[in-house]
Amino acid sequence: MSDQTSSQIDQIRQGYAFTEPSIVLGGALEGGEVVPDAVVRLPLSSMNRHGLVAGATGTGKTVTLQVLAEQLSDAGVPVFLADIKGDLTGMATPATANAKIDERMGALAQEWSGTAYPLELLHLGGQGVGTSVRATVTSFGPTLLSKVLRLNKTQESSLGLVFHWADQQGLALLDLLDLTTVIQHLVSDEGKGDLKGLGGLAKSTAGVILRELVALSAAGGDDFFGEPEFDTTDLMRTTAEGRGVISCLELPGVQDKPVLFSTFLMWLLADLFQDLPEVGNPDRPTLVFFFDEAHLLFDDASDAFLDSVEQAVRLIRSKGVGVFFVTQTPKDVPDSVLAQLGNRVQHALRAHTPNDAKALRATVSTFPTSEYDLAEVLTSMGTGEAAITVLSEKGAPTPVAVTRLRAPQGRIGPSEEGVLAQVVEASQIRTRYAEVADRESAYEMLTARLQKAAASAEAAAAAERVERAERAEPERVRSSGSRRSRAEDEGLVGQVVGSTAFRSMMRSAGTVIGREITRSIFGTGRRR
Repeated sequence: MSDQTSSQIDQIRQGYAFTEPSIVLGGALEGGEVVPDAVVRLPLSSMNRHGLVAGATGTGKTVTLQVLAEQLSDAGVPVFLADIKGDLTGMATPATANAKIDERMGALAQEWSGTAYPLELLHLGGQGVGTSVRATVTSFGPTLLSKVLRLNKTQESSLGLVFHWADQQGLALLDLLDLTTVIQHLVSDEGKGDLKGLGGLAKSTAGVILRELVALSAAGGDDFFGEPEFDTTDLMRTTAEGRGVISCLELPGVQDKPVLFSTFLMWLLADLFQDLPEVGNPDRPTLVFFFDEAHLLFDDASDAFLDSVEQAVRLIRSKGVGVFFVTQTPKDVPDSVLAQLGNRVQHALRAHTPNDAKALRATVSTFPTSEYDLAEVLTSMGTGEAAITVLSEKGAPTPVAVTRLRAPQGRIGPSEEGVLAQVVEASQIRTRYAEVADRESAYEMLTARLQKAAASAEAAAAAERVERAERAEPERVRSSGSRRSRAEDEGLVGQVVGSTAFRSMMRSAGTVIGREITRSIFGTGRRR
């Protein structure tokens, strides 16, 4: 053993010898072999300082998530994670010992036993396994929705104006139909004056937003936006035995709506920040939130959106929530956010192209100074190995440790369908979100307002015509009293039905009714 290598191992032994409760990540490597007494840990009190799990495809990021989630659950900490590939449901099934696990855990000299963990299965509205998760358009807000709709700054500003007007009018925006109805109203002849004092809404801008809403609806947005809205405090549960519940959001179809998925995760964080009390720096987090496929969140993001993400991440740690971003390279995360991620688990990177080489150099620069040649280490590590640095109990970064990670105690890969059925049946929250609610909101209120205004206008016009007729034929009116013959009544009705205002009203109503019928046929609309 060289003096340099010995010095590195000694630093790791000392740097990770925490006295406070911590989770075990694995053991440090020396010359490709595990040093059993150089245990690499992560203090629970540092988990709300956030973190990053990164690495190329196939290097073990998902299994690392599982190791972290399992030990957090054992420590009584609730966990939320997104299951992109459907593999993490294996935590509901105890792993079976095999030669690979025996070899890995034997080298680490750490205890291991197959264990099933308490899972809550979630899915984004529509069809799926477990509890349906929905949010209202109002609570999502214009900034997050603009990210989903891929709007530019001008369009985002206009959408904010629409939200402001709806709020001032007491119009609840629960689903996409509500928002569509409000926008259509604000550019119609009846409603275009409503925003005159606030700058108005250009028809061209409204057209872009409406087209994007149609696309979002077709991509599953109708299933997600609505009520009952998911209560984020349901992510904070523990079992009767004191284990943290692992809420697993299944996303097998994320490739069809990646922006909705990533922005929804940001909504969860924002909602948690709004609802949770300040706790300062607790000895363990109240929740750890794993943000998988993090690059989707930041792609094509507006400045306002990035500012909101940065603020949420910076401030939510005081609520006891730890956020771990999971992606391929640190450069996928903006510098302002990356600077707040004190715990790093970096799996192997590839350097096959100039862009890969650039990403490698950038990754090395994010680690503390080390005696390792990190550029070489990061391209030579095997699957299930990572370069790790975390924040100590005092908030200082630990020495970089090239680590062999321990094996998860739940099954690697998805659980059997029978096991998942048992998990769903045992859910304490599923029935609360099972049925779609449909209370009165902007669609109903604006439709009723239009119908009332049209009816009032026709009544006034009819009264005026009667008055003119009475003035023109006083003798006939007096001889018949205040009553008209059936033929006269039918003539008056004909006048009303034939009027331009009545035909306009019916065309508008017919358009709305026709749209709703079509949406029902294709199974994407709300039940009305």
